[in-house]
Order: sequence, then C-alpha cells, then structure tokens
Amino acid sequence: MIQQSLGLRSLTSAMPAVYRAPRTTVAALALLLATLVLTASRLAAQVDTAGRPTVLLIATGGTIAGVQDAPGTLGSYRAGTLSAAQILASVPELARYATVEAEQFSNVASTAITPAHWVALAKRINTVLHERSDIAGVVVTHGTDRLEETAFFLYLTVLSEKPVIVVGSQRPATGISPDGPINLLAAVRTAVSPQAVGKGVMVAMDDRIVSAREVRKLYQRVGGFEGGEMGTIGVIGGDGPEFFFAPVRRHGRTSEFSLADVDSLPRVELTFSYPGGTGHQFHPVPDGVVVATTGFTRAESATYLALRQSGVVVVTTFPSGENVNATRSPRARIEPVKAPVTAADSAAAAERAAPPSVTAQHLTPQKVRILLMLALTRTTDRDELQRIFKEY
Repeated sequence: MIQQSLGLRSLTSAMPAVYRAPRTTVAALALLLATLVLTASRLAAQVDTAGRPTVLLIATGGTIAGVQDAPGTLGSYRAGTLSAAQILASVPELARYATVEAEQFSNVASTAITPAHWVALAKRINTVLHERSDIAGVVVTHGTDRLEETAFFLYLTVLSEKPVIVVGSQRPATGISPDGPINLLAAVRTAVSPQAVGKGVMVAMDDRIVSAREVRKLYQRVGGFEGGEMGTIGVIGGDGPEFFFAPVRRHGRTSEFSLADVDSLPRVELTFSYPGGTGHQFHPVPDGVVVATTGFTRAESATYLALRQSGVVVVTTFPSGENVNATRSPRARIEPVKAPVTAADSAAAAERAAPPSVTAQHLTPQKVRILLMLALTRTTDRDELQRIFKEY
C-alpha cells in the first residue's frame, strides 16, 4: 500500500500542472459573455416584436378587473377596479404571442352595461378594424353577468371577418387562483389565430372557444360558460387554438345590421309565460315584446293578441333557447271558410286578422330580445322579421 501510494505520488508529481487563469481574467470573460447574450436577446426580441401580430384589448370592467378588500381570500370584491393597463401588465406571457394595446372603454360591473354601451362599443370596434389594417383582432374584457348579451350584440353588428374575442373571469384578480389571466391569455392567442378569421365574435373561457350566438352562463363558478349542443367550436390547448366547427348563421360581413345611422335601439321587453299567467300589461306599450313560452294560457293569448293588434311586434321563443322546430311565414295561415258563429270562431277570426307573431329558433330569450331590437331598426314587416330570425 505504501509503495503504491509513493508510486502514485511520483506519477502525479510528474504530470504537467493545469493552467489556472487569473480571477480578473475569468470575471472579464464572464462579463463579456453576459453582455453578448443580453445583446443577442435584445436583438432577438426586437425581431420578434416586429413579427408579432397586434391585438387591441378593450376593457369594460367586470370581475376580471375586480379587487377584494381582503386580497387572497374567497370574500367579496369590487368589480371594475383594475385598469386596462393593469390587467395587461398582470399577464406578461401575452408578449410571447402578440403586441397588445390597451384601451379603457368603461370600468363597471356588467350589470351596469346598457344597450347604449353596446352601440358605442360596436361602433368603436368597427372603426378600429376599418381604420387599422395592422390590428389582427380585438379582445374585450367584460363582466360575466351580461357577457353573453354583449357578445351576441357584437356578433350581429361587428361587420368584419377579423376575430373579436370576449373574455371574463369568475374569480377576481386578487382572489385565490384567479381564472382571469389564463382566460385572457387564451383570448389573445385565439384573436391572433388565422383559424379564427371569419368565425364571428367568440367567447374564450375555460379553454373553450364558444360562438357568441350560442354561449350562455350556467352558473357563477369556473367552468360556468358553455355553448349547449351547437356552440362550442374549438378549444385552446398548449399549442394554441384549435377549431372543429364554424357558425353558419349570418354574422360579420354578411350581417345587415350596420350601426352607421343608429344611435339608440327600439324598446323591447322580455316576459315569461307560466301556468295561470294573464300576460304582462305595458303602459306605454313598447316597440316589441319577446315571450319565453312553451304555450300560452287563454288569458295570455288574449293579452298578446291585443298587443299585436295595437302594432306591437310579439316574438315567441322557448325558455331554454333550444327549440328547433321549423318556422313558417307569418302569412301562411288558413283562411276561414265560413263566417264566425261561436265565441271560438270569433277568437279565431280575430287571431287571423291581427298582425302575426314571429317565432325564434335556437336562441335564448335574452338574445331574441337583442335580435329583435336590431331587426326593428330595419323593418316592422312581419314577413321580413321572420326572415331575419330564420337567417340569424
């Protein structure tokens, strides 16, 4: 063992010494290397920025901009508190996919959104997409209570093929595990996707892409938005958006609902039919009434007949919004072959003489109301209105 150790020591002592550079030289090389890496990164970032698509983020408020009095809890919060710039800054990952510009349209809870807001927002989006060819798409942050209504209005009135994505969150920005940042990232990635072009206004929530025509809020928890049997048209995964379906009803450039000469919308009320119902009385009468019903009581029939006789447009739809029975022309009715001789005959004759009601297919009652508001800016003819409800 001693001989082996001595032999090893002799061998190692005979080996040439390893060169060790002075510490000052190593530090200088490290600094130079770091400088080169930083310069290369900045140059790459400049090139990448030049190649990124541009997205306009329009903030309206809502839970996605909400702040709690006690952050990091499950407690109450104030919707519409964070600004558009603050929301944008909270998701730095957005810069990997787009150059995002922020614009503050409003900052309120969505229950404060009115039809006047819809008109102004749609006009703003149309102006931006018309004037700026560099904008790839628009993302609208919105409170979830009225998100589906705003999205559908934009679906009907944004006359562009470029994507418009409406997004919100069910948890405030300061809550435990907020869903706003991941939803916003998904919305921006969808807005810049070439596959999204021509598919109308969409909602990006919970990794799903849902057509604005079909989207609905089912409950106030994460995952609470869906599109029913026909509305989910794609998903957002690790590789970005992937589409499987596309809307076929009129929207975007094919829509006839220009707002160029529209500053306000007709008054349309929404009512429900129910057992023992007598129908709602209006003073003064509105321009239109949407009734969610599976069938009228006799008293309701009389009430809505009187409204039609007074010139009010009455549209019926299923409460679920799922009815898909074929519609027919309001004028396609069988005329009587004899003079009325009973009360039932008289009621039937009055029904035939009155302006007919209009029926809606596969639309929730609140969306039927929106479509009727827009349709009444174009016409009050019942045949034309029925055409509109069949095409949209």
